[in-house]
Amino acid sequence: MGNISSGVLAAAVSNAGGLGTIGVGTLPLEEIDKQFEALQAGTEHPFCVNLPVSVHPDIDSVVEKVIERGVPVVSLSAGNPVPLIPRFKEAGIKVICVTATVKQAQKAEQTGADIIVCEGYEAAGINALNESTTLTLVPQIARSVQVPVVAAGGIGDGKGLAAALSLGASGVQLGTRLIATKEAPYHENYKEALLGAMDEATVIVGRPFNRIRRLLKTPGSIELLKMERETDVSQELFLDKTDETYHVLGAIQGNLEQGFINAGQIAGLIKEIPTVKALFESMMSEAKQALESATLGLEI
Repeated sequence: MGNISSGVLAAAVSNAGGLGTIGVGTLPLEEIDKQFEALQAGTEHPFCVNLPVSVHPDIDSVVEKVIERGVPVVSLSAGNPVPLIPRFKEAGIKVICVTATVKQAQKAEQTGADIIVCEGYEAAGINALNESTTLTLVPQIARSVQVPVVAAGGIGDGKGLAAALSLGASGVQLGTRLIATKEAPYHENYKEALLGAMDEATVIVGRPFNRIRRLLKTPGSIELLKMERETDVSQELFLDKTDETYHVLGAIQGNLEQGFINAGQIAGLIKEIPTVKALFESMMSEAKQALESATLGLEI
């Protein structure tokens, strides 16, 4: 969730049995500290911090901050994690690597990653250029590495969880679905837009600039698509219009005309706003029923 990550939401996730995660995005160190404080004040359970390796302008200082804070788990994404993994391992920190190809997953495992997140093209926000789906990517990565694999992208309910487990994953990572929870401190316009979403509610922007990003279809994202078609728009201008400032404008301030909001393809599945705890309980119950029904179907 980058610059809109919430220590309060992450704490609720950890308290409900998940691994609550905050993303440092491009936030300055003092803002990252505030999120740490909110998270650590809200839970005594393990939590995680995501570092977008090639995105944050001072990644080395962030690494030092994470180690100093005694963070138990880190997640590395959006860049080459290999140089950073040994530093975290030496500090006794568990390392998760977000990958989008088998090659990336194998390299991360060889360098010491404890868990591999396999993120498909269905996911919200910045995505890999290869556009592989979760359905096809998870089983390929699961059979190519020995460490646990976590599926991400296109998962928002218990049936999705059951599917991921059937494909060889050991768990799932949620993003969009957690936006529409009671603990999530995001603008009501964001949550209402998710509740009203259908199967064609998301769009991909940035293909001409090799910067793929999945967004909810809003006036702001439609303008970005129009901008792509203008021949005189430079990559620099487009990247400026899709930086985290405009994400905050949409997600936190609710300005869907000028800002944008990330959303995965599961947006169309969201029809209610539960607590995080209620969501997890529902997902676990639904997943169990789905797996039992599938087994029964095979027996018949």
